[in-house]
Amino acid sequence: MTLNRRKFLATAGAAASGAILGAPAIVRAESQTTFNWKMTNAYPPGAPFYVQGPGSPTDFCKKVEILSGGRLKIQHFAAGELIPAMEGFDAVSKGLVEMNAANAYFWAGRIPAAQYFTTVPFGMNTQGMNAWIYHGGGLELWNQIYAEHGLVAMPMGNTGTQMTGWFRKPIENVGDLDGLKMRIPGLAGRVYAELGVTVRLLPGGEIFPALERGVIDAAEFVGPYQDRRLGLHKAAKYYYTTGWHEPTNVTELIINKKAWDSLPEDLRAVVRTAAQACNVESHAWCEAVNADALTDLVTNEGVDARPLPADVVAKLKEVTAETLESLAKADKTTRKVHDAFMDFRGKHESWAAVSEKAFMML
Repeated sequence: MTLNRRKFLATAGAAASGAILGAPAIVRAESQTTFNWKMTNAYPPGAPFYVQGPGSPTDFCKKVEILSGGRLKIQHFAAGELIPAMEGFDAVSKGLVEMNAANAYFWAGRIPAAQYFTTVPFGMNTQGMNAWIYHGGGLELWNQIYAEHGLVAMPMGNTGTQMTGWFRKPIENVGDLDGLKMRIPGLAGRVYAELGVTVRLLPGGEIFPALERGVIDAAEFVGPYQDRRLGLHKAAKYYYTTGWHEPTNVTELIINKKAWDSLPEDLRAVVRTAAQACNVESHAWCEAVNADALTDLVTNEGVDARPLPADVVAKLKEVTAETLESLAKADKTTRKVHDAFMDFRGKHESWAAVSEKAFMML
């Protein structure tokens, strides 16, 4: 018995030693695997926030490469450099590229519910949106919907509250909207359409020439810094500040599901962490640069920055509620997302009323 026990212990010890010695080899082999991916973008080369700068998609790619020790390298292509601006969804779904940066409301034609993951008129601000996405079930809903298209989604940036936009003529009452031609994306475009606005969805680079030539009468883009860069103040002087239509605006990162599943867990964690970092940093950058840009537009460029009249805002709010309810009735998935969003909004508003709102009223 003693000899047998000694023999067993020796054999078991050798096996355990082999397992222990073998484990690092497996880890080393996995850690040495490298991945070279491509990311496309819905925005043109050089665009601050949307392409380059703190918290941008190109910054995300750099963060991923550094955090992964070079194991995951992502080559970024702005709109038109590899595929047209609005073809990123299909390119990633089909596996032609691994990633795309855009806004979910660009895919409203095929997935109406996707719009809720960018922004909702009279919805939540950036703090509320992040709370819903990360800790209120929003991210899970987003990925349930996108799973049918072979995609994984997550936020990668946020502009914060956006400006109502640029108008060639002042808006003094609701009737002034009727017959207006305006560049405006997302759910807000549907609301404006109900009030007689002809809605146009134009890429950023086409907004200024269209506004300058009178092809459109008004345009919404982002905020003071971005809008000034496009020169929109040279085509229209009335700049409305009431961000009813986009109280927040989420940059969407989509990833091909098969490519995502091919990554080891530590690299998936790197991607998630880099995306979260960019979500925070990009918003902070926007908050940092918009104040000076707005001051410059008003002081040096003769821009008339003003809020929309109260009766116009009231009507927009009324029509928004009707429009959102109508969209939810027409589509089962939209109803599910709509109800989840609104339920969380109600909870968040009750807290915001005694926290952020109370502070701002000071």
